[in-house]
Amino acid sequence: MDLLKLLSSKKPKVGQTIFIAVDGHGGSGKSTLAKWLSEQVNAQVIRTDDFASWDNPPNWWPLVIERVFLPIKNGAKTLSYSRSKWWKHHHPESAVDQPGTNMMILEGVGSSRKEFREYISLSIFVDTPKELCLQRGLELDGATGKTKEELNQMWEQWFAEEDEYMQRDQPVSHADIVIDGTKPFEEQISVD
Repeated sequence: MDLLKLLSSKKPKVGQTIFIAVDGHGGSGKSTLAKWLSEQVNAQVIRTDDFASWDNPPNWWPLVIERVFLPIKNGAKTLSYSRSKWWKHHHPESAVDQPGTNMMILEGVGSSRKEFREYISLSIFVDTPKELCLQRGLELDGATGKTKEELNQMWEQWFAEEDEYMQRDQPVSHADIVIDGTKPFEEQISVD
């Protein structure tokens, strides 16, 4: 898949900015892909995790419209917003004057949700087996101070909510590109 060729056929839907959604289950490899893509196409990354949290997993999305899409649509050159707190001792810094670029990546579960489709120019779905997603997620969240049992319970609840989203919005069938999260991205996407 030649990403640059595909991108050249897409038009910005938010001002002069092409937004790329990188969606998939938690632990699928979305963040890794978004980081790699951002380096390849000189794009800023906005993470849905900056707006969602364990306390607000399904209803964070209006904040993305309010704090990301609409400011860019209205000509903002930078973005500033508070980030969500995910656990008791998590104190994220606010995003301050994050540059807007001609291409931006919205990374995270729900980034290609139906409410965002009027803003997203290209959608990528990272397809990874849930067992591997859970393993990766537990490794990532191990530093939260929660027990393995507590983390398993949280991830099972998260997967149930993700499944509702996946069934409702069908992000795989709306994706321009589906990536296998078990294989290197560089083997699946070219940017030459």
